[in-house]
Amino acid sequence: MGRVDGDGLIEAFLREPRRYTSHQVAEMAGVPVYRARRFWRALGFANVADDAVEFTDSDVEALKTMIGMVSSGLYDEEHVLLMARSLGRATARLAESQAELGVEELDQAGVPLADRPRAWRRRAEKVVPELARLLVYAWQRQLAAAAGRIAEQDMSAVRLSVGFADLVAFTRLSRQITGSELARLIDRFEGTSADIVTSGGGRVVKTLGDSVLFVADKAHVVAEIALRLVEHPRAKGMPELRVGLATGPVIWRMGDVFGTTVNLASRLTALALPGTILAGPEMAEELEGDRAFRLREVNRLSVRGLGELAPFTVSRG
Repeated sequence: MGRVDGDGLIEAFLREPRRYTSHQVAEMAGVPVYRARRFWRALGFANVADDAVEFTDSDVEALKTMIGMVSSGLYDEEHVLLMARSLGRATARLAESQAELGVEELDQAGVPLADRPRAWRRRAEKVVPELARLLVYAWQRQLAAAAGRIAEQDMSAVRLSVGFADLVAFTRLSRQITGSELARLIDRFEGTSADIVTSGGGRVVKTLGDSVLFVADKAHVVAEIALRLVEHPRAKGMPELRVGLATGPVIWRMGDVFGTTVNLASRLTALALPGTILAGPEMAEELEGDRAFRLREVNRLSVRGLGELAPFTVSRG
C-alpha cells in the first residue's frame, strides 16, 4: 500500500478501486483521523500520507464495523483493538504464505519476471474469491471449536499439558543445505507435526520453523503425540527431534499460551538428548500407572529460571 501501482496489481487483489484518503475514510466513519489510524495500525498496516488515495469502500465498512462494535457495547475499544491485532497477525502470515505459493506456481509455469504482473492479475481474478470463501469457512469452524472448548472454562486458571518439540542441530543443518532444500524441510516438518498433533487430539499453538508448540487437556494425549513426533520424522529422513513436556496452569491469551508451565516445556526441550522426551515432575505424576508409557527418572537438572528439578524420560510402555 502506498507505492506506485502502475500495473494495477493492488486493485486486482483488492477487487475494487482505491478512491479515498485517510481523512475521507475517517469522516465517512464519523471518527477523528487519529482514531481511524489507531484501528488501521492495529490491523497491521502503516499510516499513509494525508493526501494518498489508498482506501476503498471496504476500508470504510471495516472501520465502521469496528467502531460499531464499540458503540453498541459488544466490546470496549481495547478489546476491539486486541482482536484487530490478532486478526492482522494471522492474516498477514496467511497472505505471505499464499503469495509465496503463488510465486512458486508462476516459477514452475516458467512465467518470466516481465510478464509476472499480468499473470498475477489473472491469478487474482480466479484465486481471491475462492480463498475468501475458504478463509471464512475455516475461521467459522475454528471459532466454533474454540467457543465450545472454552465456553465454561475459567480462563484465568486453565490447566493444560504442553509439549514443545524442535529439530536437533537445525542451525548447523541450515548452513549445509540450499535455501530450497531448507524450505522443503520446514514445510515437511510443519505439515507432519500439524497432522500428528491434530489427529492425536491436541492443538498446535504455533510453529517456529524448526519447532512446534502444542497443547492438550490431558497429559496422556500430549505424551502420545510426543512419542509419535519423535518416531515419525526419522522415518522420513528428517533430523531427530527432542521434546519437552509439562503440565500445569497456563495463561491463554490471543491464541498463544504463556506461563511457567510453557517455559518449563521449552527449557526441558533444550536439555533433552536427540530422539528423547523429557517430562516435568507434574507431567510424570499424571502419567504414573499408565501402562502405555515408561517413565525413568534422570538426575536432577538445573533448569534456567526455574531452579533444580528431577525430570523423567518418557518412552513407550
